[in-house]
Amino acid sequence: MESNMRKLKLQMQISLDGFVSAKYGGTFFNWDDEVRSFCIENLADVDCILLGSKTAENLIPYWAGVANNAEDPDYELGKRITEIPKAVFSNNLKDSKWDNASIVGGNIITEINKLKNKRGNNILVYGGYSFASSLIKDGLVDEFNLLLNPLAVGDGEVIIKDLNKNLLLTLKKYIPFACGTILLSYVERKK
Repeated sequence: MESNMRKLKLQMQISLDGFVSAKYGGTFFNWDDEVRSFCIENLADVDCILLGSKTAENLIPYWAGVANNAEDPDYELGKRITEIPKAVFSNNLKDSKWDNASIVGGNIITEINKLKNKRGNNILVYGGYSFASSLIKDGLVDEFNLLLNPLAVGDGEVIIKDLNKNLLLTLKKYIPFACGTILLSYVERKK
Protein backbone atom coordinates (compact mmCIF):
# COMPACT_ATOMS: atom_id res chain seq x y z
CA MET A 1 0.00 0.00 0.00
CA GLU A 2 1.39 3.43 -0.98
CA SER A 3 1.91 5.96 1.78
CA ASN A 4 -0.04 9.23 1.66
CA MET A 5 2.71 11.04 3.52
CA ARG A 6 4.24 14.10 1.98
CA LYS A 7 7.85 13.64 0.87
CA LEU A 8 10.65 15.67 2.39
CA LYS A 9 12.99 16.71 -0.42
CA LEU A 10 16.44 18.11 0.33
CA GLN A 11 18.08 20.43 -2.20
CA MET A 12 21.68 21.49 -1.65
CA GLN A 13 24.70 22.70 -3.54
CA ILE A 14 27.75 20.48 -2.95
CA SER A 15 31.38 20.51 -4.05
CA LEU A 16 33.14 17.60 -5.78
CA ASP A 17 34.82 16.74 -2.50
CA GLY A 18 31.51 16.62 -0.61
CA PHE A 19 31.36 19.98 1.14
CA VAL A 20 28.30 22.24 1.28
CA SER A 21 30.20 25.24 2.59
CA ALA A 22 33.84 26.17 2.15
CA LYS A 23 36.17 26.67 5.11
CA TYR A 24 37.84 29.57 3.31
CA GLY A 25 34.61 31.42 2.60
CA GLY A 26 32.79 32.40 -0.53
CA THR A 27 30.06 30.60 -2.37
CA PHE A 28 30.55 28.00 -5.02
CA PHE A 29 27.20 28.02 -6.74
CA ASN A 30 27.75 27.30 -10.41
CA TRP A 31 24.50 28.81 -11.65
CA ASP A 32 22.99 29.23 -15.11
CA ASP A 33 19.53 29.31 -16.70
CA GLU A 34 19.29 25.49 -16.72
CA VAL A 35 20.06 25.21 -12.99
CA ARG A 36 17.63 28.06 -12.29
CA SER A 37 14.92 26.25 -14.31
CA PHE A 38 15.52 23.04 -12.37
CA CYS A 39 15.20 24.93 -9.06
CA ILE A 40 11.86 26.39 -10.19
CA GLU A 41 10.63 23.00 -11.44
CA ASN A 42 11.69 21.34 -8.19
CA LEU A 43 9.22 23.63 -6.39
CA ALA A 44 6.27 22.60 -8.62
CA ASP A 45 5.06 19.87 -6.23
CA VAL A 46 6.00 21.76 -3.04
CA ASP A 47 3.70 23.72 -0.74
CA CYS A 48 6.02 24.06 2.26
CA ILE A 49 9.66 25.08 2.54
CA LEU A 50 11.38 23.82 5.68
CA LEU A 51 14.34 25.78 7.03
CA GLY A 52 16.57 25.81 10.06
CA SER A 53 16.52 29.15 11.86
CA LYS A 54 20.10 30.08 10.85
CA THR A 55 19.32 29.56 7.16
CA ALA A 56 15.99 31.39 7.49
CA GLU A 57 17.78 34.51 8.78
CA ASN A 58 19.42 35.03 5.39
CA LEU A 59 17.36 33.03 2.90
CA ILE A 60 13.92 34.52 3.57
CA PRO A 61 14.95 38.21 3.33
CA TYR A 62 17.27 37.54 0.37
CA TRP A 63 14.61 35.86 -1.78
CA ALA A 64 11.97 38.41 -0.74
CA GLY A 65 14.30 41.10 -2.11
CA VAL A 66 14.76 39.16 -5.35
CA ALA A 67 10.97 38.74 -5.63
CA ASN A 68 10.58 42.53 -5.39
CA ASN A 69 12.91 43.18 -8.33
CA ALA A 70 11.41 42.13 -11.68
CA GLU A 71 14.78 42.91 -13.34
CA ASP A 72 16.62 40.26 -11.30
CA PRO A 73 17.41 37.12 -13.36
CA ASP A 74 16.21 35.04 -10.40
CA TYR A 75 12.93 36.98 -10.07
CA GLU A 76 10.69 34.00 -10.94
CA LEU A 77 12.49 31.72 -8.49
CA GLY A 78 12.47 34.41 -5.80
CA LYS A 79 8.76 34.98 -6.30
CA ARG A 80 8.02 31.27 -5.98
CA ILE A 81 10.19 30.83 -2.87
CA THR A 82 8.58 33.89 -1.27
CA GLU A 83 5.01 32.74 -2.05
CA ILE A 84 5.42 29.22 -0.62
CA PRO A 85 4.71 29.05 3.14
CA LYS A 86 7.78 28.34 5.23
CA ALA A 87 8.19 26.31 8.42
CA VAL A 88 11.25 27.45 10.37
CA PHE A 89 12.56 24.86 12.80
CA SER A 90 13.81 26.44 16.03
CA ASN A 91 13.73 25.60 19.71
CA ASN A 92 14.70 29.20 20.56
CA LEU A 93 12.32 31.34 18.50
CA LYS A 94 8.70 31.48 19.63
CA ASP A 95 7.26 33.88 17.04
CA SER A 96 8.11 34.34 13.39
CA LYS A 97 9.61 37.65 12.32
CA TRP A 98 9.09 36.80 8.65
CA ASP A 99 6.02 37.03 6.43
CA ASN A 100 4.54 33.70 5.36
CA ALA A 101 6.63 31.73 7.88
CA SER A 102 5.72 29.87 11.05
CA ILE A 103 7.97 28.52 13.80
CA VAL A 104 8.12 24.79 14.52
CA GLY A 105 9.88 23.60 17.66
CA GLY A 106 10.23 20.50 19.76
CA ASN A 107 11.55 17.06 18.95
CA ILE A 108 12.78 17.14 15.35
CA ILE A 109 11.57 13.63 14.46
CA THR A 110 8.10 14.14 15.96
CA GLU A 111 7.60 17.59 14.47
CA ILE A 112 8.87 16.72 10.97
CA ASN A 113 6.67 13.62 10.90
CA LYS A 114 3.69 15.80 11.88
CA LEU A 115 4.47 18.06 8.91
CA LYS A 116 4.85 15.04 6.61
CA ASN A 117 1.49 13.67 7.74
CA LYS A 118 -0.44 16.90 7.05
CA ARG A 119 -2.47 17.04 3.86
CA GLY A 120 -0.73 18.78 1.02
CA ASN A 121 2.10 18.59 -1.43
CA ASN A 122 5.73 17.85 -0.73
CA ILE A 123 8.12 19.74 1.56
CA LEU A 124 11.46 21.10 0.35
CA VAL A 125 14.43 21.73 2.64
CA TYR A 126 17.06 24.27 1.67
CA GLY A 127 20.09 23.51 3.73
CA GLY A 128 21.69 24.74 6.68
CA TYR A 129 24.37 22.10 6.96
CA SER A 130 23.72 21.25 10.63
CA PHE A 131 19.94 21.17 10.13
CA ALA A 132 20.23 19.06 6.97
CA SER A 133 22.68 16.75 8.76
CA SER A 134 20.16 16.20 11.59
CA LEU A 135 17.37 15.42 9.12
CA ILE A 136 19.58 12.92 7.28
CA LYS A 137 20.86 11.29 10.48
CA ASP A 138 17.29 10.84 11.72
CA GLY A 139 16.16 9.28 8.41
CA LEU A 140 13.69 12.07 7.62
CA VAL A 141 14.84 12.91 4.06
CA ASP A 142 12.93 11.07 1.33
CA GLU A 143 14.67 12.57 -1.71
CA PHE A 144 18.15 14.05 -2.06
CA ASN A 145 18.64 16.65 -4.81
CA LEU A 146 22.34 17.41 -4.80
CA LEU A 147 23.67 20.03 -7.20
CA LEU A 148 27.26 18.85 -7.66
CA ASN A 149 29.49 21.80 -8.53
CA PRO A 150 32.69 21.38 -10.58
CA LEU A 151 35.16 22.45 -7.91
CA ALA A 152 36.86 21.17 -4.78
CA VAL A 153 37.21 23.32 -1.67
CA GLY A 154 39.47 21.12 0.45
CA ASP A 155 37.71 21.67 3.75
CA GLY A 156 34.39 22.91 5.08
CA GLU A 157 31.07 21.60 6.29
CA VAL A 158 29.34 18.38 5.22
CA ILE A 159 25.73 17.25 5.54
CA ILE A 160 26.22 13.51 5.84
CA LYS A 161 27.94 12.72 9.13
CA ASP A 162 27.32 11.05 12.47
CA LEU A 163 25.24 8.29 10.88
CA ASN A 164 24.37 5.31 13.05
CA LYS A 165 23.96 3.06 9.98
CA ASN A 166 24.91 3.09 6.31
CA LEU A 167 22.78 5.31 4.11
CA LEU A 168 22.05 3.32 0.95
CA LEU A 169 20.72 5.39 -1.95
CA THR A 170 19.35 4.71 -5.41
CA LEU A 171 19.89 7.17 -8.24
CA LYS A 172 16.48 8.47 -9.33
CA LYS A 173 17.76 10.83 -12.03
CA TYR A 174 20.72 12.91 -13.02
CA ILE A 175 20.94 16.00 -15.19
CA PRO A 176 24.22 17.44 -16.46
CA PHE A 177 23.92 21.19 -16.94
CA ALA A 178 25.93 23.16 -19.52
CA CYS A 179 27.65 25.18 -16.75
CA GLY A 180 29.26 21.98 -15.43
CA THR A 181 26.96 21.45 -12.44
CA ILE A 182 25.27 18.04 -12.29
CA LEU A 183 22.00 17.28 -10.51
CA LEU A 184 22.17 13.98 -8.67
CA SER A 185 18.75 12.98 -7.37
CA TYR A 186 18.63 10.03 -4.97
CA VAL A 187 16.05 8.21 -2.88
CA GLU A 188 16.82 5.85 -0.04
CA ARG A 189 17.17 2.26 -1.21
CA LYS A 190 14.48 -0.01 0.18
CA LYS A 191 15.90 -3.13 1.75
